[in-house]
Amino acid sequence: MSATRLQMLLPQLHSQQPVTVVGAAVIDVIADAYALPWRGCDIELKQQGVNVGGCALNIAVALKRLGIEASNALPLGQGVWADIIRNRMAKEGLHSLIDNAEGDNGWCLALVEPDGERTFMSFSGVENQWNADWLAQLNIPHESYVYLSGYQLASPCGELLVRWLESLTTATPFIDFGPRIGDIPDALMARIMACRPLVSLNRQEAEIAAERFALSHDVEGFGAEWVQRFAAPVVVRHDKDGAWYFTEHSSGCVPAFPTTVVDTIGAGDSHAGGMLAGLASGWSLGDAVLLGNAVASWVVGHRGGDCAPSREALLLAHKDV
Repeated sequence: MSATRLQMLLPQLHSQQPVTVVGAAVIDVIADAYALPWRGCDIELKQQGVNVGGCALNIAVALKRLGIEASNALPLGQGVWADIIRNRMAKEGLHSLIDNAEGDNGWCLALVEPDGERTFMSFSGVENQWNADWLAQLNIPHESYVYLSGYQLASPCGELLVRWLESLTTATPFIDFGPRIGDIPDALMARIMACRPLVSLNRQEAEIAAERFALSHDVEGFGAEWVQRFAAPVVVRHDKDGAWYFTEHSSGCVPAFPTTVVDTIGAGDSHAGGMLAGLASGWSLGDAVLLGNAVASWVVGHRGGDCAPSREALLLAHKDV
């Protein structure tokens, strides 16, 4: 049923609401590791490649390949890493509204274990140096979706970004806190949630949120209590077990699409990209989650996080399912 629904929906992907992606483009140095390193050890790694990544870049690629035009505010600096990112974006037909910042972009070492789980060690760059001048360059149309990542919200520029977000009274924030959900100070988190964002969490992040906000650890109870507490929708991704969504008027679990996991880098980002494509097309949250599931299942079956499928690839992949 999910594949049939997806086949029916995909031809209807068409930008109806503006999307602005605010966040990071960085370099991912990806290596296979037979185990994570421990103190004092010396392990041999097998390099997979050097990929362009970052949550916002992965989402920008997904939106572009799905045929949704977005405004991308991904700070690009001046240096070796920035040049690689700029060239990669150009090949995708993407450009950033924030270019030639002073300094270079950041990078991270991603260790992939045999089961596909990944562990990141990150080095920050211009992507976490947001300032008022950059934000003043962003024109956010009415009724926009604005994506933000927990990596930037938990960084030193987080308070500046939240102050800017509070000024966007007609926009709907889409926030993926990621593993930084526990690092955002309580006062700042309260201000973020007062903006009534659509939040996407994975299974582990939902557990952290349940502890932080004294909510149920059962997913259905968690979702209902979240909506009651914050008057805002939430999505909880349970990887191979599908994804739950909760709003004031509806809730449900959308099954995952079967896939063979190669690595999980960019899975959450790509899910967000698929969701934003559906929401920008005027779809319901449940249908947007369905598209997010399809895009994420494709990405975890391929190497790297910037490998989102085109609309045509998704149609072909689910043609006879």
